Amino acid sequence: MTTTPITPTTPPAEGCIDTQVLGHVLLIGINRPAKRNGWTPPMFRQLAEAYTRLDDDPTLRVGVLHAFGDHFTAGLDLPAVSAYMQRGEKAIPEGLVEPHDYGLPGYRRRSKPMVVAVKGICFTVGIELMLGADIVVAADDCRFSQMEVQRGIMATGGATLRMAERAGTGNALLHLLTADEFGSAEALRLNFVQKVVPAAQVLDEALAIARRIEAQAPLAVVATRLNVLKAIEQGQAAAVAEFIPVQKQLANSEDAAEGVRAFVERRPARFTGR
Repeated sequence: MTTTPITPTTPPAEGCIDTQVLGHVLLIGINRPAKRNGWTPPMFRQLAEAYTRLDDDPTLRVGVLHAFGDHFTAGLDLPAVSAYMQRGEKAIPEGLVEPHDYGLPGYRRRSKPMVVAVKGICFTVGIELMLGADIVVAADDCRFSQMEVQRGIMATGGATLRMAERAGTGNALLHLLTADEFGSAEALRLNFVQKVVPAAQVLDEALAIARRIEAQAPLAVVATRLNVLKAIEQGQAAAVAEFIPVQKQLANSEDAAEGVRAFVERRPARFTGR
């Protein structure tokens, strides 16, 4: 299986985020391979801008986050970001979609789905970005580590929340407190990733999943994703309370009518997001 060729721009020294539209999919590329995609403030700002574009553009239905080069990311470029941490500031301007998606005040939360393709080294912020997404495809050569305690800081991109949510408190603390390195098989066991494939296939598989999501009714996809998150964050009762009103709204949409027609006519549905 081959994908549309993905050609990165030549990044500046501080790196950049490249975007490419493939149908209704927004492909978001981390582009600083010379530094193992170490994160700098401009990269964080551009990533938030890309996530915001995904949510705001009605022609886009799903995002795919990937990286250029051999590695997803070696983590934070500490000399570049330490001043922000010391001042307690974010490199992302308020009002944008915050890619870690844990409800930080002043920032928007993402509504559309995000698939992540990780490979090679995936340290610290890389783990937190994939856990903040929805579906993760990992290459079989991945090396994961949440090593903030090794640098005298704390993981504040969501790892302390989501590792325990996915894998239980003991498993989360095993990796958070030891800063150890683990592979794709362990990440799969802990539910940090959903699929493990050969490294050469990781982006293809992520795109294949995104295209399957792209083919579904967009309003229903968003509503389903948000209901799952509501159940996780606010409890079952809060999610159940939305069943009837949300279903009523969806059932009266043009896409629901098209879904019925497609069923009767035994053909693939052609959804418009209305």
